[in-house]
Amino acid sequence: MGQGREGLRREARVTAAPTTALAQFVAGLRYEDLPPRIAERVKDILLDTIASAIAGRLGDETRQIRGLASALGASREATVIGGEQLSLAGATLLNGYLIAAVTVCDVHRPTLCHTTPQVVPPALAIGERQGAHGRALITAIAAGLETTVRVGLGTKYPAFRARGWHSPGVIGPFGGAAAAGKLLQLDAARQRHAFGLAGSQSAGTFAQWGTPTIKFHQSRGALSGLLAALLAEQGFTASPEILAHEDGGIFHAYSDGGAPDAVSAALGERWALEEIALRLWPAASSIQTVITSLFALMRAHDLTPAGIASVRVGLSKTVYDMHGTLPWSDKFKALLSTPYVTSIVLHDRRCWLEQFEPKRYQDPAVDAFARERVKVEIDPRVEGTGAAVEIRTMDGAVHTDRRNAPKGDAADPLARVEIEQKLRTAATGFLSGDAVRRIIALVGGLENLRDTRELTAALRVN
Repeated sequence: MGQGREGLRREARVTAAPTTALAQFVAGLRYEDLPPRIAERVKDILLDTIASAIAGRLGDETRQIRGLASALGASREATVIGGEQLSLAGATLLNGYLIAAVTVCDVHRPTLCHTTPQVVPPALAIGERQGAHGRALITAIAAGLETTVRVGLGTKYPAFRARGWHSPGVIGPFGGAAAAGKLLQLDAARQRHAFGLAGSQSAGTFAQWGTPTIKFHQSRGALSGLLAALLAEQGFTASPEILAHEDGGIFHAYSDGGAPDAVSAALGERWALEEIALRLWPAASSIQTVITSLFALMRAHDLTPAGIASVRVGLSKTVYDMHGTLPWSDKFKALLSTPYVTSIVLHDRRCWLEQFEPKRYQDPAVDAFARERVKVEIDPRVEGTGAAVEIRTMDGAVHTDRRNAPKGDAADPLARVEIEQKLRTAATGFLSGDAVRRIIALVGGLENLRDTRELTAALRVN
């Protein structure tokens, strides 16, 4: 009898929040529940995601992922951003990769997670198939982003990271399952099963750092979320508490038990998705502060490489270990290398994809400057993804810039006009001005759009 009562108590613990609370939140969320600032923020994030995906057509491995995506089914029902129509699975997989391909998408810094590659592709695919209203698409993306961030906070990221896990592949499927589940109108019970199915597909470690597979975690996470929601729609069942289950729940298996209360704390009242940062420049999210500082110093002092004697870049140990000494032997590594990024920004006074082509990272002058005049080191006073930049000029002057966050961070968010310009830059030579203006208008008025297919048609390029 005692064992029976203990079993009941254990079952009660297992079936309690946070998964149930999150499923109830997603299933019950309505567009009218979104504060106006959140609805507008979701539109900002969607427009930025589209810009990132259009830029992603130039990724070195995009052709390979497109080949895989084209093989995933023969149907043509879901739009690839800046491309053709593929199957639901194919478009979701490819869009997830396009968004992350050239390292210019969003990031939730507290969990080092890119959220949009896992959330927006399944939302667009199901929204297009269903002919969903623009308000439904906004609500679904909000649900997906909030779910991703909440699950990420629940992992207690330092302990999660210490075990080598890469957050997009682990927590991203939950966001995709929430976005797709919302558009499929799953009730709370089926949404909970969708989360259980998402958790069974959670994967991806930092062993892949420095390889294209680190970006594949995002596209595979998007597909996992889609599969989870579609299977749950069929009544397929899964663990009632995938997050906090004591035996193999995400928080116990991937972390030290996590912080389950972080998932449901003020859920629906405090919107954690507001912490998501956007990027102006195609470079590692953790060195965006360095780029912000460099542009600020160049504007203030009209600095040029010929007049610079030395550059010191101070980073936190975490960021230094990832980006402080990385070589720039190919495009992907160049996007992640602090010495190279510092040199190329000072040389070109610009930071976009052309700065990471072979003719630039192999340029002798740029290479020599990065090796001989740029010193990257650990600065114990710098925390997180902050930076301390000091530039000494040939005339003996010293110019410094120290900041805790980059342009685009939640503390200094991008304005809609800046995101629109990012889209124009990404679309240069690919989409006409009229096409770009139409995308901007459709996203800007998304709450009034009667059918998501009007937006996806504007995103399609055959």
